[in-house]
Amino acid sequence: MRARALLEEAVARGVVPGAALGIVHADGRKEVVHLGLAQRIPEPVPLEEGFYFDLASLTKPLFTLREVLRAVEEGLLDLDDPLSQHLPEMLWLQDHPLKGVSVRALLAHTAGLPAWEALYTWGEGEVLKARVLQHPWPLGEPQYSDIGYILLGLLLERLRGKPLGAFPLPPGLSFSPPPERSVATELCPWRKRVLRGEVHDENAFALGGAAGHAGLFGTLEGVLDQLAAILGGTWLSRAALEEMQRPHGERLLGWERKRPGWQGGSLASEKAFGHTGFTGVGVWVDPERGYAWALLTNAVHPTRHRSSLAPLRRAVGNALAAEVV
Repeated sequence: MRARALLEEAVARGVVPGAALGIVHADGRKEVVHLGLAQRIPEPVPLEEGFYFDLASLTKPLFTLREVLRAVEEGLLDLDDPLSQHLPEMLWLQDHPLKGVSVRALLAHTAGLPAWEALYTWGEGEVLKARVLQHPWPLGEPQYSDIGYILLGLLLERLRGKPLGAFPLPPGLSFSPPPERSVATELCPWRKRVLRGEVHDENAFALGGAAGHAGLFGTLEGVLDQLAAILGGTWLSRAALEEMQRPHGERLLGWERKRPGWQGGSLASEKAFGHTGFTGVGVWVDPERGYAWALLTNAVHPTRHRSSLAPLRRAVGNALAAEVV
């Protein structure tokens, strides 16, 4: 497999300490490979099957999007409901900018919210959640936004009456994986330790470890199971899956569509979609060709200051597209 050779070269050159690649076909066939190290420092640990990766922003489509659409299926909300209908704290400020912004706009990143804010410097836990809800977030041009998915996470907690960390998860996904079976991320300059089995994202950490934008961990096998369910039409109801794949500009609900320059490779079909995560992870689904793939790495170990993974991702994606049958 050409993709394996590309990853072996990347590991040998130190582009990433380790990599797990998996492809799943619509008929259920799977191919997986694990290469390199789960940890470099303070001592090397080989990457093995069953190790959990910090999925970072893959939390958005693999958890938050799915849970919101499940709530829609159950009649607990509608995609076009204003967020403030379910989070009335926003109405305490008479002219709160988000008062009329819909759940759909947050899922599709069209609300115009800021991309990011150093929330972990504001506080932590329930106090931080209250401040996020009552902050008068400025709205501008549509852009990819962690803030929007943080708000969706708070919406889910309100709807279900429990923290995200207590939501049931399928096998191979976790908000609190065993550290000894987890892939290391950064030697965190803020927390002063190598993070292993502990969320890398500072804002997710301050919000309790599980948030709408980050906090999910997954094994390669667990992630592939989710992609297989999407391909097979069992991940959600048919109606919800169809709505998920309706275009909203350059995005679907929760996912990025294929477009020039995206990281899934130019040989993917026009209906392909995917998502990446800051820690060095990514997943892509090509329903037209009947396959999906995941490339999970620990590129931020031991530091986030690294070269872009985009060329490697595109090369792997194109190699897989050329070989898939």
